[in-house]
Order: sequence, then structure tokens, then C-alpha cells
Amino acid sequence: MTAFDRLRRYAAVHTASSETGSGTPSTQRQFDLARLLEQELRALGLCDVLVDEHCYVYGRLPASPGLEQKPCVGFIAHLDTIPDFPGENVRPRIVENYDGGDLPLGDSGRVLSPRDFPHLRQLKGRTLMLTDGSTLLGADDKAGIAEILTMAERLRAENIPHGPIALCFCPDEEIGHGAALLDIPAFGADFAYTLDGGVEGELSFENFNACAAEFEIRGFNVHPGSAKDTMINAALVATEINAMLPAGETPRDTEDYQGFFHLCDMQGDVERASLHYIVRDHDAGSFDARKNTLRHIAALINARYGPGTVTLNLRDQYRNMAEVIREHYHVVELAEQAIRDAGIQPVVIPIRGGTDGAQLTYRGLPCPNLGTGGFAFHGPFEHISAEGMDQCVEIILNIVRRVADET
Repeated sequence: MTAFDRLRRYAAVHTASSETGSGTPSTQRQFDLARLLEQELRALGLCDVLVDEHCYVYGRLPASPGLEQKPCVGFIAHLDTIPDFPGENVRPRIVENYDGGDLPLGDSGRVLSPRDFPHLRQLKGRTLMLTDGSTLLGADDKAGIAEILTMAERLRAENIPHGPIALCFCPDEEIGHGAALLDIPAFGADFAYTLDGGVEGELSFENFNACAAEFEIRGFNVHPGSAKDTMINAALVATEINAMLPAGETPRDTEDYQGFFHLCDMQGDVERASLHYIVRDHDAGSFDARKNTLRHIAALINARYGPGTVTLNLRDQYRNMAEVIREHYHVVELAEQAIRDAGIQPVVIPIRGGTDGAQLTYRGLPCPNLGTGGFAFHGPFEHISAEGMDQCVEIILNIVRRVADET
């Protein structure tokens, strides 16, 4: 079975995680895909197949005879899709021999167009999978799962010599939890790669430092006719706080290594208001400076309107794995050569976000990220090509081959 066919099958399984869920996984529906993958891993002949109580799916491919002492390489992808856009009743549409033009997305009124996504012109002639415009596709990260399973199947079917290989599929990556409960000793890999988003040939070992920031604002409500020097309008204080942040440091205005403050949600009235941000920066010093900016704003507001007007809560989410990966740079060089072996020039770029690999790297398992061949994740314009997925499978097979050939 091709990775493309596997993705079409997995896309039908609703696996959205939830920011408000309690425990891991945050949604029980992630077990639906986990159990399906458990059956598939067993059918492919993997050993030590397990779905644990937290919805982590494990499996191992024992080494070919004579290669038992080779390093164990791991491959990881995540089960969940984002909770912010519908992921249920996904109806993938297949477009063969794409002509490079506009693609209406069902009856949604949305159009996947090269005007908005210029890379589409480079996909002319390929077979595409896209949505009907009412849901996301879920290729983030079911494409990664499909490619890993297809790699395992080909190793068996083609009798490709390989060292020990460990696989894991994790829940709740989209809500920042991801690999937090992955049992690294039981997993047994010496190093690993996540397959999570990005064009085929993309390789990332740098990501944002990240935190969530929440301002809770307490107002003072009195009759507006006698409010002079007395009323504190929490909603207006919220707008004042946001206006104190650098106007050009938002996701819309930044790229590459540039960090940002992203206002995700705001609510409020005179009595109470709240602002929810995510804060990102690749540079650790700049990241700390951003958090200090938020602390300074909170202090200024409380000095202006009185202590307790504003409470700031900061919650660190993940760190830039580059600080650790540079000490194990051979895992990057191995992936770069595997990409070249597939006839592709590596695209080494920083991730403007995070991956499970960032958590795992800081927990002692070096884990860069590889692209899965998809585009426009997290929304109705998500799409991926069969040819891109095939190349991603070839890249991870090349990693396995190179580990087996190393002396």
C-alpha cells in the first residue's frame, strides 16, 4: 500500500485534540486511530507493539541478521489534528494530473489557487489530495504516520537490510503536550526523526523557544455618570496592554528567525477582561527579553491603575532544540545525505513553531524533523501530493540504509 493510500484511510478517522481536555490523551477519539495502527503494525510483523494507557503507539523492527549492533534509529509522528478547525467527516478529494490552475473546494466557496499558494505551479502534473473546504485534511500529521508505516512495509517486502528501528505515534502534539510522556528508555532509539509537516526534502533542527502568556484584568465598575477618576474599564485596559506591544512583531509581519507576540484570544467587559498570547523567538536571549517586556507592561498597568489590576501568567512550552542538536550534528548530516540520495537538495530551515522532537531532544533523544510533503496545514486549504509522499518514504528508507552501511 502506498503512503498516499494510507493517508486517505487515516484521514477518515477523527483525531482532534482539545485544549480543555483533562489527562492524556486530551480526547478519547485519538485511540480510534491508535488501535487501527496497532493492528497494522502487527500485520506488518513488528514486535513489541503496544498502545499504552496514554495513547502512545509503540512498535519495533528487529535488525536484520548481522546488523544487531547498529544504532537504533527512531521515527515518530503524531496522531492528533488541531482542535481549531473541523477534523470530522473528512472527505478527501483526489486530483490526478493536476493542471496547475484553480481548484474549487467542494461547495464551500473556497478555492485553492496559485494566486494564494504560488508553489502549486510546481505541483503541475502530480496527483493531489485536498479537502472539500469544510474540514482540514489531517495530513498534519497523518501523512507522517503513513510514510513511516510504508517505510516499514517496504523494508519487509523488499528485504532491505537494516539495523534496529523503533516507531512511535504520539497524542496531543497540536496542544503542546506531544512527546511529554513518551517512554524514551522503552522506545530504545539512539536518535530519532519526527516526520511532521513541510515539503519533501525539508529538514529542521532549529525551532522557536515558546511560551503562553495570559493577562487577567480586573476592572472597577461604577455608574458612568460619576466615573471620573474612579472607573477602571477592564476591556479598555486590555486594548491598552496590546497597544504597548511592538506593532510590527506579529506573525503577519515576521519570518525566518524573527520572533513575535501573537494575540490568540481576547475577551472582556468593564468588570473583567483577558488576553491570551503565544510568544515565540529562536534566540534564547531575545525570548527572555520578550517575556520581560510582558512583565514590564504588567508592572506599568498596576502602577497606573492600582495593584492587582493585572495578573500576568507565563507558561513555558518548549525550547529551541538547536542548542542540543549541535552536539549531535551527525543526525543532521545523515538526514541531509539521505535527502540527496533521493535526488533532492536538502531544504534546511528553522521551524516557526515546535515539534515533538524539541521536547525529546531536551529529554536526551536527539530528534530533528523531516518534511512530509504537505502544504497549507491547519485549515481547509491543506493539500499534499502522492509524488511528494513517495519521496519522503524514500528519504527515510535512505536513512535506514545509511545507518546499516555505516562502519
